[in-house]
Amino acid sequence: MESEMRSIGEMARDSGLSVSALRFYGGAGVLVPVWVDPVSGYRWYGPEQLEEARLLARLRRAGMPLADIRLVLAGWSSEDTDLVRKLLQAHLRRLELGLSDARIEFSTVRALLECRENPMALLRTDTTVRLGVSAPELAAALDAVRFAASTDPELPMLGGVLFDIEGETLHVVATDRYRMAVAQAGTTGHGGPHVQVIVPSPLVDAMRALLSDDASVQLTVDGDRVALEAGDRQAAGQCLDHGFPDYRRLVRLPAGHRALVDVTAFRQAVETGPVRANEVREQDGVSCDLSMLKVAGDGTVCVCEDGDDGQGNIAVNRDFLLHALAAGARDQLLLEFGAPTAPLAIRRTDTESTFSILMPVRLENCHDQPQKDFRSRQGCSDDLDGLAQRTRSS
Repeated sequence: MESEMRSIGEMARDSGLSVSALRFYGGAGVLVPVWVDPVSGYRWYGPEQLEEARLLARLRRAGMPLADIRLVLAGWSSEDTDLVRKLLQAHLRRLELGLSDARIEFSTVRALLECRENPMALLRTDTTVRLGVSAPELAAALDAVRFAASTDPELPMLGGVLFDIEGETLHVVATDRYRMAVAQAGTTGHGGPHVQVIVPSPLVDAMRALLSDDASVQLTVDGDRVALEAGDRQAAGQCLDHGFPDYRRLVRLPAGHRALVDVTAFRQAVETGPVRANEVREQDGVSCDLSMLKVAGDGTVCVCEDGDDGQGNIAVNRDFLLHALAAGARDQLLLEFGAPTAPLAIRRTDTESTFSILMPVRLENCHDQPQKDFRSRQGCSDDLDGLAQRTRSS
Protein backbone atom coordinates (compact mmCIF):
# COMPACT_ATOMS: atom_id res chain seq x y z
CA MET A 1 0.00 0.00 0.00
CA GLU A 2 2.82 2.41 0.87
CA SER A 3 4.34 1.93 -2.57
CA GLU A 4 1.05 3.08 -4.15
CA MET A 5 0.94 6.25 -2.10
CA ARG A 6 2.19 9.59 -3.39
CA SER A 7 4.33 12.08 -1.58
CA ILE A 8 3.17 15.69 -1.61
CA GLY A 9 5.70 16.47 -4.35
CA GLU A 10 4.48 13.61 -6.52
CA MET A 11 0.87 14.61 -5.93
CA ALA A 12 1.68 18.18 -6.94
CA ARG A 13 3.37 16.99 -10.13
CA ASP A 14 0.53 14.64 -11.10
CA SER A 15 -2.44 16.81 -10.09
CA GLY A 16 -1.50 20.28 -11.25
CA LEU A 17 -1.78 21.74 -7.74
CA SER A 18 1.26 23.35 -6.18
CA VAL A 19 2.81 21.97 -2.99
CA SER A 20 1.73 25.07 -1.07
CA ALA A 21 -1.81 24.65 -2.43
CA LEU A 22 -1.91 21.04 -1.26
CA ARG A 23 -0.78 22.12 2.20
CA PHE A 24 -3.47 24.79 2.25
CA TYR A 25 -6.25 22.43 1.15
CA GLY A 26 -5.05 19.85 3.67
CA GLY A 27 -5.19 22.42 6.46
CA ALA A 28 -8.63 23.52 5.30
CA GLY A 29 -9.91 19.95 5.45
CA VAL A 30 -10.69 19.81 1.74
CA LEU A 31 -8.04 17.31 0.61
CA VAL A 32 -6.48 15.73 3.70
CA PRO A 33 -3.52 13.33 3.24
CA VAL A 34 -4.33 9.77 4.21
CA TRP A 35 -1.22 9.66 6.37
CA VAL A 36 1.21 12.18 7.86
CA ASP A 37 4.48 10.85 9.25
CA PRO A 38 4.44 11.87 12.95
CA VAL A 39 8.22 12.25 13.01
CA SER A 40 9.11 13.91 9.71
CA GLY A 41 5.75 15.52 8.99
CA TYR A 42 5.83 14.14 5.43
CA ARG A 43 2.39 13.95 3.84
CA TRP A 44 1.24 10.94 1.84
CA TYR A 45 -1.78 10.67 -0.42
CA GLY A 46 -3.71 7.56 -1.44
CA PRO A 47 -4.12 6.57 -5.11
CA GLU A 48 -7.82 7.45 -5.04
CA GLN A 49 -7.01 11.04 -4.04
CA LEU A 50 -5.33 11.87 -7.35
CA GLU A 51 -8.68 12.09 -9.13
CA GLU A 52 -10.02 14.32 -6.35
CA ALA A 53 -6.95 16.57 -6.55
CA ARG A 54 -7.31 16.97 -10.31
CA LEU A 55 -11.00 17.74 -9.89
CA LEU A 56 -10.17 20.28 -7.18
CA ALA A 57 -7.64 21.99 -9.46
CA ARG A 58 -10.22 22.30 -12.24
CA LEU A 59 -12.89 23.69 -9.94
CA ARG A 60 -10.53 26.31 -8.49
CA ARG A 61 -9.42 27.37 -11.97
CA ALA A 62 -13.12 27.85 -12.74
CA GLY A 63 -13.41 30.10 -9.69
CA MET A 64 -15.71 27.91 -7.63
CA PRO A 65 -15.87 28.92 -3.93
CA LEU A 66 -14.20 26.58 -1.46
CA ALA A 67 -17.47 25.88 0.34
CA ASP A 68 -19.03 24.53 -2.86
CA ILE A 69 -15.89 22.55 -3.70
CA ARG A 70 -16.22 20.72 -0.38
CA LEU A 71 -19.73 19.63 -1.37
CA VAL A 72 -18.68 18.66 -4.89
CA LEU A 73 -15.86 16.45 -3.56
CA ALA A 74 -18.21 14.92 -0.99
CA GLY A 75 -20.80 14.22 -3.68
CA TRP A 76 -18.09 12.87 -5.99
CA SER A 77 -16.87 10.50 -3.29
CA SER A 78 -20.38 9.24 -2.52
CA GLU A 79 -21.30 9.11 -6.24
CA ASP A 80 -24.09 11.59 -5.64
CA THR A 81 -24.03 12.78 -9.25
CA ASP A 82 -27.24 14.77 -8.86
CA LEU A 83 -25.68 16.96 -6.15
CA VAL A 84 -22.50 17.47 -8.17
CA ARG A 85 -24.44 18.40 -11.29
CA LYS A 86 -26.61 20.92 -9.42
CA LEU A 87 -23.56 22.57 -7.83
CA LEU A 88 -21.83 22.85 -11.21
CA GLN A 89 -24.93 24.35 -12.80
CA ALA A 90 -25.37 26.83 -9.95
CA HIS A 91 -21.77 28.01 -10.27
CA LEU A 92 -22.06 28.29 -14.05
CA ARG A 93 -25.16 30.48 -13.64
CA ARG A 94 -23.22 32.74 -11.24
CA LEU A 95 -20.40 33.08 -13.77
CA GLU A 96 -22.83 33.87 -16.59
CA LEU A 97 -24.62 36.51 -14.51
CA GLY A 98 -21.28 38.00 -13.49
CA LEU A 99 -20.16 38.16 -17.12
CA SER A 100 -23.43 39.78 -18.15
CA ASP A 101 -23.07 42.42 -15.43
CA ALA A 102 -19.46 43.03 -16.43
CA ARG A 103 -20.44 43.55 -20.08
CA ILE A 104 -23.05 46.14 -19.07
CA GLU A 105 -20.58 48.02 -16.87
CA PHE A 106 -17.85 47.92 -19.52
CA SER A 107 -20.28 49.19 -22.13
CA THR A 108 -21.14 52.13 -19.87
CA VAL A 109 -17.47 52.90 -19.25
CA ARG A 110 -16.70 52.88 -22.98
CA ALA A 111 -19.61 55.25 -23.62
CA LEU A 112 -18.29 57.61 -20.96
CA LEU A 113 -14.83 57.47 -22.48
CA GLU A 114 -16.18 58.48 -25.86
CA CYS A 115 -17.81 61.56 -24.31
CA ARG A 116 -14.72 63.02 -22.77
CA GLU A 117 -11.13 63.74 -23.61
CA ASN A 118 -8.58 61.05 -23.01
CA PRO A 119 -7.28 62.03 -19.54
CA MET A 120 -4.07 60.09 -19.99
CA ALA A 121 -2.65 61.82 -23.03
CA LEU A 122 1.03 62.34 -22.42
CA LEU A 123 2.37 65.88 -22.27
CA ARG A 124 4.48 66.21 -25.40
CA THR A 125 6.39 69.17 -26.81
CA ASP A 126 7.49 70.09 -30.32
CA THR A 127 10.80 71.43 -29.04
CA THR A 128 13.81 69.33 -28.08
CA VAL A 129 14.24 69.02 -24.31
CA ARG A 130 17.73 68.58 -22.85
CA LEU A 131 18.57 68.33 -19.18
CA GLY A 132 21.36 67.16 -16.94
CA VAL A 133 20.81 64.45 -14.35
CA SER A 134 23.07 63.09 -11.63
CA ALA A 135 24.05 59.55 -12.63
CA PRO A 136 23.80 58.14 -9.07
CA GLU A 137 20.40 59.79 -8.54
CA LEU A 138 19.00 58.47 -11.81
CA ALA A 139 20.44 55.00 -11.16
CA ALA A 140 18.83 54.88 -7.72
CA ALA A 141 15.50 56.09 -9.13
CA LEU A 142 15.43 53.47 -11.91
CA ASP A 143 16.43 50.72 -9.47
CA ALA A 144 13.54 51.76 -7.21
CA VAL A 145 10.87 51.38 -9.92
CA ARG A 146 12.07 48.95 -12.60
CA PHE A 147 10.68 45.89 -10.80
CA ALA A 148 7.10 47.18 -11.14
CA ALA A 149 7.05 47.50 -14.95
CA SER A 150 4.59 45.18 -16.65
CA THR A 151 5.55 42.22 -18.82
CA ASP A 152 1.98 41.60 -20.00
CA PRO A 153 1.97 41.69 -23.84
CA GLU A 154 -1.70 42.71 -23.77
CA LEU A 155 -0.80 45.94 -21.97
CA PRO A 156 2.19 47.27 -23.94
CA MET A 157 1.60 50.79 -22.60
CA LEU A 158 2.73 49.56 -19.19
CA GLY A 159 5.83 47.80 -20.51
CA GLY A 160 8.13 50.68 -19.69
CA VAL A 161 8.92 53.48 -17.26
CA LEU A 162 7.26 56.88 -17.38
CA PHE A 163 9.74 59.77 -17.44
CA ASP A 164 7.81 62.78 -16.12
CA ILE A 165 9.89 65.98 -16.47
CA GLU A 166 8.53 68.97 -14.60
CA GLY A 167 10.59 71.96 -13.55
CA GLU A 168 13.83 70.72 -12.04
CA THR A 169 12.50 67.26 -11.16
CA LEU A 170 12.39 64.02 -13.10
CA HIS A 171 9.79 61.57 -11.76
CA VAL A 172 10.08 57.94 -12.89
CA VAL A 173 7.07 55.65 -12.51
CA ALA A 174 6.25 52.03 -13.33
CA THR A 175 3.18 49.88 -12.78
CA ASP A 176 1.78 46.51 -13.83
CA ARG A 177 -1.70 47.14 -12.27
CA TYR A 178 -0.92 45.08 -9.15
CA ARG A 179 1.90 47.31 -7.93
CA MET A 180 3.23 50.78 -8.63
CA ALA A 181 6.61 52.34 -7.88
CA VAL A 182 7.55 56.03 -7.92
CA ALA A 183 10.95 57.75 -7.55
CA GLN A 184 12.58 61.00 -8.58
CA ALA A 185 15.88 62.59 -9.48
CA GLY A 186 16.93 66.23 -9.62
CA THR A 187 17.72 67.84 -12.98
CA THR A 188 19.50 70.93 -14.31
CA GLY A 189 19.18 72.95 -17.45
CA HIS A 190 15.45 72.52 -18.09
CA GLY A 191 13.10 75.40 -17.50
CA GLY A 192 10.68 74.58 -20.27
CA PRO A 193 7.34 72.83 -20.48
CA HIS A 194 6.11 69.82 -18.56
CA VAL A 195 7.03 66.74 -20.65
CA GLN A 196 6.17 63.04 -20.30
CA VAL A 197 7.45 60.04 -22.26
CA ILE A 198 7.24 56.29 -21.71
CA VAL A 199 10.65 54.65 -22.10
CA PRO A 200 10.37 50.93 -23.01
CA SER A 201 11.88 48.55 -20.49
CA PRO A 202 14.78 47.32 -22.67
CA LEU A 203 15.85 50.92 -23.26
CA VAL A 204 15.53 51.65 -19.52
CA ASP A 205 17.89 48.74 -18.87
CA ALA A 206 20.34 50.05 -21.46
CA MET A 207 20.25 53.48 -19.84
CA ARG A 208 20.82 51.97 -16.41
CA ALA A 209 23.92 50.19 -17.69
CA LEU A 210 25.48 53.57 -18.54
CA LEU A 211 25.10 54.92 -15.00
CA SER A 212 28.29 53.52 -13.55
CA ASP A 213 30.04 56.59 -12.14
CA ASP A 214 29.35 59.83 -10.31
CA ALA A 215 29.29 62.07 -13.37
CA SER A 216 26.31 63.97 -14.66
CA VAL A 217 24.56 62.54 -17.71
CA GLN A 218 22.39 64.26 -20.30
CA LEU A 219 18.82 63.22 -21.04
CA THR A 220 17.31 64.38 -24.34
CA VAL A 221 13.70 64.11 -25.45
CA ASP A 222 13.11 64.93 -29.10
CA GLY A 223 9.55 64.22 -30.16
CA ASP A 224 9.03 60.48 -29.84
CA ARG A 225 12.71 59.72 -29.27
CA VAL A 226 14.66 59.73 -26.02
CA ALA A 227 18.41 59.46 -25.46
CA LEU A 228 20.75 59.28 -22.49
CA GLU A 229 24.36 60.30 -22.99
CA ALA A 230 27.13 59.43 -20.53
CA GLY A 231 30.44 60.71 -21.85
CA ASP A 232 30.99 59.11 -25.25
CA ARG A 233 28.37 56.42 -24.63
CA GLN A 234 24.71 56.68 -25.52
CA ALA A 235 21.47 54.71 -25.18
CA ALA A 236 18.67 55.95 -27.42
CA GLY A 237 15.44 54.77 -28.97
CA GLN A 238 11.75 55.29 -29.64
CA CYS A 239 9.32 56.06 -26.83
CA LEU A 240 6.16 54.00 -26.45
CA ASP A 241 3.28 55.58 -28.33
CA HIS A 242 0.65 55.04 -25.66
CA GLY A 243 -0.98 56.80 -22.74
CA PHE A 244 -0.07 56.30 -19.10
CA PRO A 245 -2.31 56.53 -16.02
CA ASP A 246 -2.38 59.66 -13.91
CA TYR A 247 -0.06 58.28 -11.25
CA ARG A 248 -0.31 61.39 -9.06
CA ARG A 249 -3.95 60.64 -8.49
CA LEU A 250 -3.36 56.93 -7.96
CA VAL A 251 -0.82 57.34 -5.16
CA ARG A 252 -3.06 59.48 -2.96
CA LEU A 253 -3.79 56.83 -0.36
CA PRO A 254 -6.06 57.08 2.69
CA ALA A 255 -4.25 57.62 5.98
CA GLY A 256 -3.05 54.42 7.59
CA HIS A 257 -0.81 52.97 10.29
CA ARG A 258 2.93 53.30 9.67
CA ALA A 259 5.37 50.79 11.10
CA LEU A 260 9.16 50.79 10.84
CA VAL A 261 10.59 47.41 9.88
CA ASP A 262 14.12 46.04 9.87
CA VAL A 263 14.31 44.87 6.26
CA THR A 264 16.65 41.92 6.82
CA ALA A 265 14.61 40.43 9.65
CA PHE A 266 11.26 41.17 8.00
CA ARG A 267 12.39 39.73 4.69
CA GLN A 268 13.47 36.52 6.43
CA ALA A 269 10.10 36.32 8.19
CA VAL A 270 8.30 36.69 4.86
CA GLU A 271 10.51 34.14 3.09
CA THR A 272 10.19 31.49 5.81
CA GLY A 273 6.71 32.27 7.10
CA PRO A 274 3.43 30.54 6.21
CA VAL A 275 1.92 31.23 2.79
CA ARG A 276 -1.56 30.95 1.37
CA ALA A 277 -1.93 29.35 -2.03
CA ASN A 278 -3.80 31.26 -4.70
CA GLU A 279 -4.91 28.92 -7.46
CA VAL A 280 -7.10 31.36 -9.37
CA ARG A 281 -4.70 32.67 -11.99
CA GLU A 282 -5.58 36.36 -12.11
CA GLN A 283 -2.14 37.94 -11.98
CA ASP A 284 -1.10 37.89 -15.62
CA GLY A 285 -2.05 34.22 -15.82
CA VAL A 286 0.25 33.08 -13.02
CA SER A 287 -0.75 31.61 -9.67
CA CYS A 288 1.02 33.04 -6.63
CA ASP A 289 1.71 32.49 -2.95
CA LEU A 290 0.32 35.02 -0.50
CA SER A 291 1.78 36.33 2.76
CA MET A 292 -0.64 37.42 5.47
CA LEU A 293 0.50 40.48 7.43
CA LYS A 294 -0.88 42.23 10.47
CA VAL A 295 -0.07 45.07 12.83
CA ALA A 296 0.54 43.61 16.29
CA GLY A 297 -0.62 45.19 19.52
CA ASP A 298 2.74 46.89 20.05
CA GLY A 299 2.55 48.53 16.61
CA THR A 300 5.03 46.24 14.87
CA VAL A 301 4.30 44.36 11.64
CA CYS A 302 4.49 40.58 11.61
CA VAL A 303 3.72 37.66 9.31
CA CYS A 304 0.58 35.82 10.44
CA GLU A 305 0.76 32.24 11.60
CA ASP A 306 -1.36 29.52 10.00
CA GLY A 307 -4.98 29.84 11.09
CA ASP A 308 -4.70 33.54 12.00
CA ASP A 309 -7.62 34.99 10.04
CA GLY A 310 -8.10 38.29 11.85
CA GLN A 311 -10.27 40.82 10.03
CA GLY A 312 -7.49 43.41 10.06
CA ASN A 313 -4.97 41.14 8.35
CA ILE A 314 -3.77 42.01 4.86
CA ALA A 315 -2.80 39.46 2.20
CA VAL A 316 -0.26 40.35 -0.49
CA ASN A 317 1.59 38.55 -3.25
CA ARG A 318 4.69 37.29 -1.44
CA ASP A 319 7.06 37.65 -4.39
CA PHE A 320 5.86 41.20 -5.07
CA LEU A 321 6.42 42.12 -1.43
CA LEU A 322 9.96 40.73 -1.53
CA HIS A 323 10.67 42.65 -4.76
CA ALA A 324 9.45 45.88 -3.17
CA LEU A 325 11.60 45.35 -0.08
CA ALA A 326 14.67 44.79 -2.26
CA ALA A 327 13.90 47.85 -4.40
CA GLY A 328 13.62 49.95 -1.24
CA ALA A 329 17.41 49.56 -0.90
CA ARG A 330 17.48 50.52 2.77
CA ASP A 331 18.12 48.70 6.05
CA GLN A 332 14.85 50.08 7.40
CA LEU A 333 11.62 50.86 5.58
CA LEU A 334 8.19 52.12 6.55
CA LEU A 335 5.18 49.92 5.86
CA GLU A 336 1.91 51.82 5.70
CA PHE A 337 -1.33 49.91 6.23
CA GLY A 338 -4.85 51.18 5.64
CA ALA A 339 -7.89 48.92 5.53
CA PRO A 340 -7.37 45.28 4.42
CA THR A 341 -8.70 46.26 0.99
CA ALA A 342 -6.49 49.37 0.66
CA PRO A 343 -3.04 49.27 -0.99
CA LEU A 344 0.02 48.57 1.14
CA ALA A 345 2.69 51.27 0.82
CA ILE A 346 6.43 50.59 1.27
CA ARG A 347 8.26 53.87 1.89
CA ARG A 348 11.81 54.98 2.59
CA THR A 349 12.52 56.80 5.82
CA ASP A 350 14.67 59.49 4.22
CA THR A 351 12.33 60.71 1.49
CA GLU A 352 8.63 60.82 0.66
CA SER A 353 9.32 60.85 -3.08
CA THR A 354 10.44 57.22 -3.45
CA PHE A 355 7.94 54.49 -2.59
CA SER A 356 5.95 51.58 -3.95
CA ILE A 357 2.41 50.38 -3.38
CA LEU A 358 1.06 46.83 -3.59
CA MET A 359 -2.52 45.78 -4.18
CA PRO A 360 -3.77 43.40 -1.47
CA VAL A 361 -5.74 40.20 -1.97
CA ARG A 362 -9.13 40.24 -0.37
CA LEU A 363 -9.87 37.01 1.51
CA GLU A 364 -13.57 36.92 2.22
CA ASN A 365 -14.82 33.87 4.12
CA CYS A 366 -11.18 33.26 5.03
CA HIS A 367 -9.90 31.76 1.80
CA ASP A 368 -12.39 31.90 -1.05
CA GLN A 369 -11.58 35.02 -2.97
CA PRO A 370 -9.29 35.02 -6.01
CA GLN A 371 -6.33 37.29 -6.53
CA LYS A 372 -7.47 40.81 -7.38
CA ASP A 373 -5.78 43.78 -8.94
CA PHE A 374 -6.17 47.52 -8.66
CA ARG A 375 -9.28 47.33 -10.83
CA SER A 376 -11.45 45.92 -8.03
CA ARG A 377 -10.83 48.23 -5.10
CA GLN A 378 -12.03 51.52 -3.69
CA GLY A 379 -10.19 54.85 -3.73
CA CYS A 380 -6.81 54.45 -5.37
CA SER A 381 -7.86 51.15 -6.86
CA ASP A 382 -10.82 52.63 -8.68
CA ASP A 383 -8.37 54.82 -10.57
CA LEU A 384 -6.30 51.80 -11.59
CA ASP A 385 -9.49 50.07 -12.68
CA GLY A 386 -9.55 52.77 -15.30
CA LEU A 387 -5.91 52.01 -16.04
CA ALA A 388 -6.74 48.59 -17.49
CA GLN A 389 -9.74 49.75 -19.51
CA ARG A 390 -8.55 53.21 -20.54
CA THR A 391 -5.12 52.05 -21.65
CA ARG A 392 -6.65 49.34 -23.81
CA SER A 393 -8.90 51.98 -25.42
CA SER A 394 -6.24 54.68 -25.88
